[in-house]
Amino acid sequence: MSFSLGMPGIGHTGSAPSPFDALDGPRLAGPEGSHPLHLVTAEELLRPSDGPVTGQIALDQPARVGDGITGKVRLVANKTVGARQAHLRLVGLRLDEVRRSEDHRNSKGEVEWTENWVETQGHLFSADPFLEPPIPVNLAPGETWESAFAIPAPPLGPPSAHLGESIVAWAIEIRWDVAMSSDHFVAFLLPLAQHPDLLRAGVGKQGGASLMADVSVGGGSISVKSELPAPAGQVVTVQANWPSAPSGQGARIELHRRSNAPNGTEEIIATSPVDLGQLKSGGAEVQLTIPQGSAPSFDGAGLELDYIVRVLVDIRFRPDAAIERPLGVF
Repeated sequence: MSFSLGMPGIGHTGSAPSPFDALDGPRLAGPEGSHPLHLVTAEELLRPSDGPVTGQIALDQPARVGDGITGKVRLVANKTVGARQAHLRLVGLRLDEVRRSEDHRNSKGEVEWTENWVETQGHLFSADPFLEPPIPVNLAPGETWESAFAIPAPPLGPPSAHLGESIVAWAIEIRWDVAMSSDHFVAFLLPLAQHPDLLRAGVGKQGGASLMADVSVGGGSISVKSELPAPAGQVVTVQANWPSAPSGQGARIELHRRSNAPNGTEEIIATSPVDLGQLKSGGAEVQLTIPQGSAPSFDGAGLELDYIVRVLVDIRFRPDAAIERPLGVF
């Protein structure tokens, strides 16, 4: 017998490490089949401070994978600060939905019902401290400290991304190691964009065929006439030519989003019907829109997100026949 909680978060919670623990609790959990992260943003996850210091940060320009990150930071102590050491850090979070289950047994040890639910779990896959600028370990009440900073962005990423069932987020954090007490920190969310040049260079598992204009596959070819990698929110023009396509009731071209997130599923994000005769004889052309706000193609921190153009023929009483190619998105 299987049983799932009917209300999100009843009896279950999710969590993320500091400084991304602002929402720790029942909002980060839900019943079987739910996706608690779909309605959560990275901004909501970040706790901006803990302790007697507040701060502000201003970046000189938006941050991108592989570039330098420069800006200015300003700190204000509300109370006395005395720490053993202090550093500016660049911290990266991976937060995943995870499916859980628990057997409930009677006094004889027999399983009476099984509870299934979804909760989120997070870890910092990067927490790099920097020696510059030197952060003061002691601050008096009301004291203000300001400094410029220059730190490297992660050379290969991953970029900030909301995959629906997983989140990758970055923050610039200043943390004080306080003896016999919890650490103080101030943190600032860092939107880190994918660098299109890295995709073009084929860094990691991205690039390659996802950036080729024409890809031959399965006795046919799929061409992307638009510039690659394709920006999110834009229209891409796709042309497919499949002379050996089987006969069927119809054909279509789809844009799929695939990830290896633990609770993820493949999703069709755009689709358009095409004439099967044109597909077989001379090629069929469609325009597909990449939804605004779509996460970029990437692999990193153990996560992968890919976009696939798929050409399908609907065959009666049989599975669809298909050919496909990757598509680079940033």
